Amino acid sequence: MKLIVGLGNPGPEYSQTRHNVGFMTVDRLAEELKAEVNKNKFKALIGEAQIGCEKILLVKPQTYMNLSGEAVGMLARWYKLSAEDIVVIYDDMDLPLGKLRIRPQGGSGGHNGMKSIIAHLGTEKFARIRIGIGRSEDSIKHVLGNFSTEEMKQIDSVISDAVKAVHVLVCRDVNTAMNKYNR
Repeated sequence: MKLIVGLGNPGPEYSQTRHNVGFMTVDRLAEELKAEVNKNKFKALIGEAQIGCEKILLVKPQTYMNLSGEAVGMLARWYKLSAEDIVVIYDDMDLPLGKLRIRPQGGSGGHNGMKSIIAHLGTEKFARIRIGIGRSEDSIKHVLGNFSTEEMKQIDSVISDAVKAVHVLVCRDVNTAMNKYNR
């Protein structure tokens, strides 16, 4: 089993913000797999699906971004998953809008959601899919702001690639996904 975690903030006021591209990606993946991410368990909305012969758990932590690790840690322990069975999808201001970066492990890069997950798992050795949202002078306003119509076209495309990358990560491996989708 693999845990596919999209980071974001719960609530309709955040649904289209830059900080929620992880949630958007999990939603797109759930739609494609005809899964519902609606069970409230371990401080997260979860849904089960299948990619190839691998069972996956789609996860949207409901703790707000900075405490995402609480849900991820509880789910990993409950399902007895190692860090290598986890893929986290999240926004990254250090990448230009629409860029996609996949890594097998690494630090938080200053992302509070990732800091929380690393702290709760006790390791940085889990795959991540970073989606570029660009940067502005006011970081908080930027991440909590909505995408413009033009930006949304780019984000829609990169979310499609992120969903395809999840399939490759689950069915093949992180290196194959990196070679195919890192832009």
